[in-house]
Amino acid sequence: MVTSPEPIEAVSQRLDKFLSDQLSYASSLGPEAETMSRAGAASLRGGKRLRARFCLTGWRAVIESSGARDTSLTPAAVSVAAALEIFQAAALVHDDIIDNSDTRRGQPAAHRALEAAHAAAGWTGDAAMFGRSGAVLLGDLLVAWSDDLLEEALADQPTAAATRRFYADMRRDVTIGQFLDVAEESAYAVYPDEEHAERALRVASYKSARYSIQKPLEIGAAFAGADDEQLDALGRFGHDVGMAFQLRDDVLGVFGDTAVTGKPVGDDLREGKRTVLVAFAREVLPAPARRTVDELLGDAELDAAQISALQNTIVDTGALARTEELIADYSRRADRALAGARLGDAAVGELRDLARAATQRSS
Repeated sequence: MVTSPEPIEAVSQRLDKFLSDQLSYASSLGPEAETMSRAGAASLRGGKRLRARFCLTGWRAVIESSGARDTSLTPAAVSVAAALEIFQAAALVHDDIIDNSDTRRGQPAAHRALEAAHAAAGWTGDAAMFGRSGAVLLGDLLVAWSDDLLEEALADQPTAAATRRFYADMRRDVTIGQFLDVAEESAYAVYPDEEHAERALRVASYKSARYSIQKPLEIGAAFAGADDEQLDALGRFGHDVGMAFQLRDDVLGVFGDTAVTGKPVGDDLREGKRTVLVAFAREVLPAPARRTVDELLGDAELDAAQISALQNTIVDTGALARTEELIADYSRRADRALAGARLGDAAVGELRDLARAATQRSS
């Protein structure tokens, strides 16, 4: 049963129960398996539970529209939302390997935590290589866990097929989007400068917007039995909020406060992310300055002065202002998508609150 009416607490309780069962199984296999499973549990600590909240609000928007008297959370709906959080953890574990990030949410990234566990146990071999290899497998385990919990939630549910379809779409899109993001760090050079912003927006759509907000909304709505009109309204809203969410993330990746974000300042610059910020800046730079930016981007050893210089370039070219305007435009479009939609009024109000929280944030 659901013991808390609050979505975040309800999802956290469900995750705690699921993880307890997984750790119990792993401990029966020995300390090595337990180390891996504990790393998986650690990857689920903290976070905003953004995907779970959008999923459950999408579910509630459809339930409320049907005139149901009881719109309280059901165990199955909470489990679907919790499965999304486990999948998110998998994506973050793999993302940190790809980006060679040392921290996540102010704590060691999974591959670094496994590296430290290798060293602490006194094992032989390359601890860093073990950490990376272990984290690849950990991400795969988390994907399996998300599937397990989702299927448990969908057992005997009349909307199981529709929910699975949107869940599958989400997994496909974010995996392709992640590859597009990695590829763009090299592929940008063979495309005209004027195409870079559109290509960056394509990455934002597939890697983040659909995965972070649009699909969680559609998954929750589909689980509640939404019709095509409701799915269309929520899908358009979710995609535009998701785009604004990712663009805000891009801004924080360059200008964010480490004490708030838990990531080093300018981390996206060291990783060489070809974001809209970078594309907008390059559009107006003369060729020599553009070459300098290209030489600096992706240098993992950028110092504070070089980060500051790149930040100033992004501001001085108007790229930051243009990105902020784009965030505002996506936010307005998202709000219009809900106007007149046949969805529960209370849930629509909550969706608008969630949209503001996702796009007007400092972490």
